[in-house]
Amino acid sequence: MFWSNGHPLQNGKFRIETVLGQGGFGITYKAIHRILEAPMVIKTPNAFLQNDPDYPKYVQRFIREARILANLPPHPHIVRVNDIFEEDTAHCLVMEFIKGMSLYEWVQQKRAIPEKEALGYIRPIAEALAMVHNAGLVHRDATPLNIMLRDNSYPVLIDFGISGEIIPTTVSSKMFGNRAFAPYEQMIKGNREPVVDVYTLAATLYYVVTGQLPVDSLSRRVDDEELIPPQDLVTVSDRVNEAIMQGMALKSSERPPTMQDWLHLLVVEEVEPTPPRYQRLEALLAAGKWQEADKETTKVMLQVAGREKEGYLDVQSIDNFPCEDLRAIDRLWVKYSQGRFGFSVQKRIYQSLGGTQEFDPEVWKKFGDRVGWREGDRWLYYNDLTFNLTAKEGHLPERNRGVERFFSRVETCEV
Repeated sequence: MFWSNGHPLQNGKFRIETVLGQGGFGITYKAIHRILEAPMVIKTPNAFLQNDPDYPKYVQRFIREARILANLPPHPHIVRVNDIFEEDTAHCLVMEFIKGMSLYEWVQQKRAIPEKEALGYIRPIAEALAMVHNAGLVHRDATPLNIMLRDNSYPVLIDFGISGEIIPTTVSSKMFGNRAFAPYEQMIKGNREPVVDVYTLAATLYYVVTGQLPVDSLSRRVDDEELIPPQDLVTVSDRVNEAIMQGMALKSSERPPTMQDWLHLLVVEEVEPTPPRYQRLEALLAAGKWQEADKETTKVMLQVAGREKEGYLDVQSIDNFPCEDLRAIDRLWVKYSQGRFGFSVQKRIYQSLGGTQEFDPEVWKKFGDRVGWREGDRWLYYNDLTFNLTAKEGHLPERNRGVERFFSRVETCEV
C-alpha cells in the first residue's frame, strides 16, 4: 500500500505530505498533524510484507518495541515516538520530524570532519544507544543516514522499531543496515546483540572522520580485504583510531562488549597537569560531588576575572576571560561527566537552537528546557537543579548571567 501526497489518515488527523524514504522493509512519510499544524514522520511496513506467514508476529513485536521506545526516559538524542495506529490494515509509527540534514549528507557536503566535531556527533549517540541497550533494544542500523542533525548541528538517532527489530523471512537480513556499516554476523545471521551497534557506530565514526566509506565486513571476511586504519587516511588521535579499529573488529568477541565500554575508549585523557588553581575542582568532580564542583567553578572563575566582590561576570570580564582557563575548566567537566557536562556541551546545544551573541528570550527558554533548567513555564531555583549524572545533557555547570556573551567567548576560545 502506497499513500500519495494529500492522502488523509486517521479520519483526517494526519495528511501525507511527501515520501521521505523507502527501503527493503518500510516506507517513511512526512505528514502534517491537522490540529497542531506540525510536521510528523510516519513509518509503515511495505505492503508486500503482509504476505509473510509470520507477519502477525512481526506486528506484535513492532507494537511492543514501539511501546518500550515511547516509555524510555526522554533523551535529547533519540527521536520521540508520539503515537502508533492502524490504517487500512497497516500499522503506523508516528515520530517527531527532525529538521536538518542527515550526518551522511553533512559529511558529503563537508568531506572529512575534524575529530573534535566528529566526536560531538558520535559520543551523544553512543550514550543514547547505551540507554536503549539497557532497555533491551538494539537499533541495528545506527548509520549516518539514521543520525539527523537537528538544525544541522544537534545529533538525533532516528528510525527505530521497524528497521531495527522486525526481521520477516521474506526479507533477507542482509538488507538491514547499509552494507558498509554492518558487521559480518548481522549480514549473515541477523544478530541482535549490542555489539552490532558498536560495530555500526564505530564504522560511522570512521566515515565521519575520513569522509570515506569503510570496506564492508563481508569483503573483509570472504575476500581478505583489509580495513585501512583512519590514521593512514587523515589526522586523528591514537585513541580515536584505536576505538574505531576495536569497534570494527570482524569477530564480535573481539569488540568492546557494550556501548559503554566502547565509549570509554573515546574519553579524552588528561595530558596536561591540572593547574593548582583547579585541583580542588578536579577532586570534587572526580568524587562526583557535582553541586560542590559547580560552586567551586563559579568561585574560581570570579577569582580569575577579579570579580569576587561583585559576585558575577560582566560583559567586559567575559570578553577578556583567559582562554586557557576556560579550556581547563571545560576539560575537567567533560572528562569527569563522560561528555555530559561542560561549557563546550552547552555551547553546542545553545547554537543548535539558534543562539547567537544577541539575546533572544525564546532561544533562552528553549535552552533552559533542553538542559533542564526549566520545568513547564517555570525556571528552577538553584537548589532544585539535578546534581548527578541523570541530569540532562548540558545541565552543568549552571550559568544565569550573560549566557549569550559567554558562549561567544567559548566559541572564540575554541572550547
